[in-house]
Amino acid sequence: MTVSPLTLYPDKTIVLSPAYFGQVSRYALIASVGHASVDTGAKFDKRLKSTRRMTIADVNGPMNLTVPILKPESLTRARWNDIRLSTHGEWWHVHRVALESAYGRTPFFEFYIDRFLRFISRTTVDTFQSLTSLDEAIEREICGILDIPSPVYTDSSPEGEDCRGNRCPTLPDIPYYQVRQNDFGFLGGLSVLDLIFNVGPESPLVLRKMTE
Repeated sequence: MTVSPLTLYPDKTIVLSPAYFGQVSRYALIASVGHASVDTGAKFDKRLKSTRRMTIADVNGPMNLTVPILKPESLTRARWNDIRLSTHGEWWHVHRVALESAYGRTPFFEFYIDRFLRFISRTTVDTFQSLTSLDEAIEREICGILDIPSPVYTDSSPEGEDCRGNRCPTLPDIPYYQVRQNDFGFLGGLSVLDLIFNVGPESPLVLRKMTE
C-alpha cells in the first residue's frame, strides 16, 4: 500500500534500520516527520540487505553494489553495531568505478562526488570499523546535502513508530530527471545518490513532492 508519512506520523518519531546510501524514499520519509532514530542495537538480520547495499542506474539498468561484512562470532547474539566491514574484493574500488561509470555524465556528479570519496576509498575499512559507523557517516553527509535533519543513531532501543526493515511505509516515486531516462524510462527505488547526481540542489524539492 502506498501511503504518505504525513498521514501516519505527523510530528512523531520514527525508528529506522541502518542503510548504505539509502533509497530516495527513505529521505523523503525522514524529511517529513518530526524526528528519526536509527536502531543500531537491534538484532542483526542478514536478510536486510539495504544496510549494506545500494542500487544505482548503470549503463545496463539497475545495478546493486554491496559492502562485504565479516561474519559475527554469534549470529544469534549479534547486533547491528557488532558487524564489521570486510576488505574482500577491494569493494570500495568496485563501488567507485561503478559510480563513475553510471553517473560520470550526470549534471552534478563532479560537484558532489568528492563529498563521498572517503566512504569508498582504501582507508574506509580502517576509518569505519563497523557497518553502522559507516552508514551513520554517510547519512550525515547526505542529510547535509538535502538540508534535512540527520537521524540519531543509537543502540538504546529508541521509542517511536517502528519503520525498520520492511515496515517502512512505501512512498510514491516522483519522476525526476535521470540521465538515461530515454533508454530505460524513469527508474524508481534507487539510491539517493541517483537523485543527488541527476538534479543536485533541486533534490529537496523532489522529496517534498513525494509526501504531498
